Amino acid sequence: MMSVLEYANDVNKSVGEILKMCEELNIKVTNETDLLTEEDIVILDNADFEAMDDIVEEIIETKNIKVEDSINKQKLKKKQEIKINKKDFQQKKKEMYKNRTKLMTNTTNDKVVLYKENMTIGDLANNLGVSGAELIKKLFSLGIMATINNSISFENAEILVLEYNKELKKEETADVTNFEEYEIIDNETDLVQRPPIVTIMGHVDHGKTTLLDAIRKTDVASLEAGGITQAISAYQVKVKENYITFIDTPGHAAFTEMRARGASITDIVVIIIAADDGIMPQTEEVIDHAKAANVPIIVAINKIDKPDANVERVLTQLTEHDLTPESWGGDTLVSLISAKTGEGISDLLDNILLIAEMNNYRANPNRYAVGTVIESRLDKHLGPIVTVLVQNGTLRLGDPVVVGYAYGKIRTLKDDKGTNLTSTKLSQPVEITGINEVPNAGDKFMAFESEKEARNIAMKRKEDFKIKEQTPNKAVSLDDLFNKIKDGSKEINVIIKADVNGSCEAVKNSLEKLDIEGVKVNVIRSSVGAIKESDIVLAKASNAIIIGFNVRPNNTLKEYAKDQGVEIRLYDIIYKVVEEMELAMKGLLDPVYEEQILGTAEVRKIFKFSKVGTIAGSYVTDGIIKRDSKARLIRDGVVVYDGNINSIQREKDSVKEVKKGLECGITIENYNDIRENDIIEAYEMVEIK
Repeated sequence: MMSVLEYANDVNKSVGEILKMCEELNIKVTNETDLLTEEDIVILDNADFEAMDDIVEEIIETKNIKVEDSINKQKLKKKQEIKINKKDFQQKKKEMYKNRTKLMTNTTNDKVVLYKENMTIGDLANNLGVSGAELIKKLFSLGIMATINNSISFENAEILVLEYNKELKKEETADVTNFEEYEIIDNETDLVQRPPIVTIMGHVDHGKTTLLDAIRKTDVASLEAGGITQAISAYQVKVKENYITFIDTPGHAAFTEMRARGASITDIVVIIIAADDGIMPQTEEVIDHAKAANVPIIVAINKIDKPDANVERVLTQLTEHDLTPESWGGDTLVSLISAKTGEGISDLLDNILLIAEMNNYRANPNRYAVGTVIESRLDKHLGPIVTVLVQNGTLRLGDPVVVGYAYGKIRTLKDDKGTNLTSTKLSQPVEITGINEVPNAGDKFMAFESEKEARNIAMKRKEDFKIKEQTPNKAVSLDDLFNKIKDGSKEINVIIKADVNGSCEAVKNSLEKLDIEGVKVNVIRSSVGAIKESDIVLAKASNAIIIGFNVRPNNTLKEYAKDQGVEIRLYDIIYKVVEEMELAMKGLLDPVYEEQILGTAEVRKIFKFSKVGTIAGSYVTDGIIKRDSKARLIRDGVVVYDGNINSIQREKDSVKEVKKGLECGITIENYNDIRENDIIEAYEMVEIK
């Protein structure tokens, strides 16, 4: 219990506001020193005054109160000329919160009574539908002295319940510490339509933010440096009596980083492509990331108002990326738009709503909210400020929440326009305060019944996180594929990076032809060039293996891949790629030789001699370079030659090895096309026992 004044200070409201809320909710207090019960506090914490009109409407209908028209109805409400019993309103309010789905397995059997931890005699009496005094008398006859607020043991409660021809069962509560993995099955009757969540992605300067500006009728782009989106933002807009939630990201990397952390927040991806530029390298990456997310894709061809716009070329390019437009007999919806003039935007919104209708996105507003952090920051006055997307349930002012491994009680709740709310709508992005730490983008959140429960779960999650942080990530490897297949997996995700397009296509085609007992290889990206950080991020998010053909990641990327639990397999013979994948899918992989990197050297100067050939004046940047060891020559991340080190010279002397930090001259056996800034990587093959 706490006083009205203490509660007002706790929720950062005036005493007058709290007293007014209490009057509306029929809570019997008159001044700041009066005490609020725990039940009063729960009702106040969850007060949803936006819902008041709906409740009043329902009471008007059920009581057959006649009102001439909507204007008079509003006047009557405001003047309180309709004498609705406040108890009706309070009872309806309580019913709303009782309907919020609990995280437990419950039963509707009238013969079963659920026993909860720390259950009181009063609680048991309510569940049995008898008076507390009746149970106290029965306990007295058993030699047990108790009051209505005393806890009752399961054994004693079981004896009492049997006297009423009922069975007592312990409440089975689910362990929701890892609520990201916890699935709650909602009753069909609780599910309602929810707005689709749409992410807009595309090449830089192809018009993502300008499109959102046109939809929102605002001018966000002019407020951002150079017109480029600087931070993740989310907005909910009303379109033809429907709502759509848009997420504007600074790039596909952020989108996939969140996926890599288990945050699947998008229902539909809109890929925006400028009609004058067409599909750019970054657009290709966007397409790969959107496909890997396994969500519907809509293509918005922008800037059709420009003189050099070439829509047909973009449509042709789309087919080359397995996105055949619907107008060409495919299943990809394409909208031709000008974000600048507004042309075609209505068609794009119709396409979004069409997909939403086809996929029937639904959620349960009568349960504790769950969702994902979009962004967060620390304000020196307000503390952590967190933007979250409510994906299911209703988040209310005062709700205790766990966010990542932080926790708190919602102090303020604002929509994307900065308006203060008391509760959220489905699929709504909101800004909250009251959390004790700044969480990370992509963290999941969940609301709970009590602050104590939220705190305990957050502390447990933090301990689990520390343990997980100390445990190295286990890579998804070829050796694991057979076990995945045995567990029912029917697709193996692969990313291919190769030195030239011919090799890339050959490896892709060869792998996609494999079919072992119905299991196939799914190539989620195949591209030419060095392995990049974005490849590793995509691999982690998609549980994929990276296959490098005649390309080499540098040491930094190797370490990053290891930290992220992503395996990189490197080859220079196509049949070897296919053979190893096929054997892995059959569970027949032989023991392999692992490559052990000895060291790397950077070529800084070239010396050419007719009798010796090319000598690479080099500086050893890492490890050790040994004579006669294997070596590959790497140029801009791509392997240009793989052979052996022929000789190493220090000043005028021939040496067997050179360590990090020393200069030397290196020759490579049967190869002379060495250039400045090339990297020489020395390695040897070691058998894995």
